[in-house]
Amino acid sequence: MVEIICDTNFLIHLATTRIKNIEKIDVEIGPVSFVVPKVVEDELLNLKSNIKKKYDILATLNYIKKFKIIPIQGKFADIELINYVKNHGGIIGTMDKELKKEIKKNGGSIISFSNDKIVFES
Repeated sequence: MVEIICDTNFLIHLATTRIKNIEKIDVEIGPVSFVVPKVVEDELLNLKSNIKKKYDILATLNYIKKFKIIPIQGKFADIELINYVKNHGGIIGTMDKELKKEIKKNGGSIISFSNDKIVFES
């Protein structure tokens, strides 16, 4: 099973948008499992107090209840994800252009969204 390590915005989009080809991702890279770093879960919990985003954050927190939480911790999710990829490699789910560039530079791969479809970038 391939684990996709998700960042905050990726999870919010995954939880609140109908993704057209989510069932087909297994065909492209094999069976996948979305996992949530502890630092990302903490970010989501902190965002609950943001009135403009509260509905989306609560929907996301509910959505990720069935996901495995992995022990990537720290203050800033992007930095921790980059450090993780440097040391372990992996696939990161993100929509952040700067983070994508850093992950690729450090040998990681990306799963992202384009037109509400999941796309794989190596």
